[in-house]
Amino acid sequence: MLRHEFQPGRLVAGTFLTLAGIIYAGDAGGAWETPWFAVIPLVIFGLFLAGTTALVTRAIRRRHRATTRPAATPRQDTPA
Repeated sequence: MLRHEFQPGRLVAGTFLTLAGIIYAGDAGGAWETPWFAVIPLVIFGLFLAGTTALVTRAIRRRHRATTRPAATPRQDTPA
């Protein structure tokens, strides 16, 4: 059983930020040369994609919740 609901927007953001960290770690370790400004477009694109993913996920969940919610039944609290 899941302890929390899956949030794909956070997964996308984490993936792109981890990739940016790996790029800088490779540069710091001497594996390759990375200009300081090369990661900025990667991070911005990742955050944009994460926001878009979160909005789409929210819209899908709202639509699914609206279609699967049972109709309200009238309360019958008055004794007969």
